[in-house]
Amino acid sequence: MKVLVLTHKGRYDRFAPKDSPAYQAAELIFCDRDGTEEEWLAAGGDAEALFVTPVTWVRESLIARMPHLKMIHSEGVGFDRIDLEAARRRGIYVCNNAGCNAGPVAEQAVMMMSMLLHRTLWGERMVRCGRQGEAVRALEGDVPKDLCCSTVGLVGFGAIGQATALRLRANGSRVYYYARHRKSPETEHAYGVEYLPLEELAERCDIVSLHLPATAESIHMVDRAFLARMKPGSYLVNTARGAVIDDEALCEAIRSGHLAGAALDAYDPEPVPADHPLVRLAEECPGRVVLCPHQGGLTQSSFENVYRMLFEDLGLLMAGKRPNRIVNGL
Repeated sequence: MKVLVLTHKGRYDRFAPKDSPAYQAAELIFCDRDGTEEEWLAAGGDAEALFVTPVTWVRESLIARMPHLKMIHSEGVGFDRIDLEAARRRGIYVCNNAGCNAGPVAEQAVMMMSMLLHRTLWGERMVRCGRQGEAVRALEGDVPKDLCCSTVGLVGFGAIGQATALRLRANGSRVYYYARHRKSPETEHAYGVEYLPLEELAERCDIVSLHLPATAESIHMVDRAFLARMKPGSYLVNTARGAVIDDEALCEAIRSGHLAGAALDAYDPEPVPADHPLVRLAEECPGRVVLCPHQGGLTQSSFENVYRMLFEDLGLLMAGKRPNRIVNGL
């Protein structure tokens, strides 16, 4: 089976499961993910499967010109840049790797929470400027909270939200969550969390951490009204998708002092340009804004999980079966 792969060949050389029958049987055609549709079609327009990064656009124009296509598979969790409806109309499966990076992204989220609480970026600059003593005295005069004294609200409670809850429980945080569908009492007990409606979660938590996909319902969920509900002096953390946040509203909330700060590992658009409002905000409010390059899932264990899942689903497709991780309702 021919597979058009819009990513780096080196990742497959390093992480693909070489003993997988699907890997051994597949004809992998690699193209630059930043290339044009014409270049992709010239190389692999007759492919039956398409592997893409979560930030690669797969538009109807591409889908319509791949007559043998049976499956489009995101290499990560995100799939908001794939035209789900166009694929569904053609009977093409769209799949993702939900849970592949849950542990590393949760680790990143908790790390960013700690950086905000401990004022890590501010402290690092103070030390480099030869002002360590002044920094210590400032912290003694305005002692910050740490995670064990903080209430954290998780918006979204899938694999990443659950992994984050476990790490926060180990740190002694009180953890609330909001999801479209409340979990069972057994699940809540297992993860040490309590359910709150979204508005109440925003009002009660010292930190709000986002763990939900970008969908029609969640785009700009974190808007002026949501931010106004957040507890004065609280923090926002986003390891999900940039489109979930109204960036201008977030900038206003931080500039006004209503929010103490924010830590972000996802942006809209990506790659984030140097003149993006959040980049400018970080320059204006050093120490209060942590910007990471969407690195939470870029770890060894994540990539090992990614390629195991990809070739599991490809193997099912080769056998004439439905893949396991379908996200477009087929």
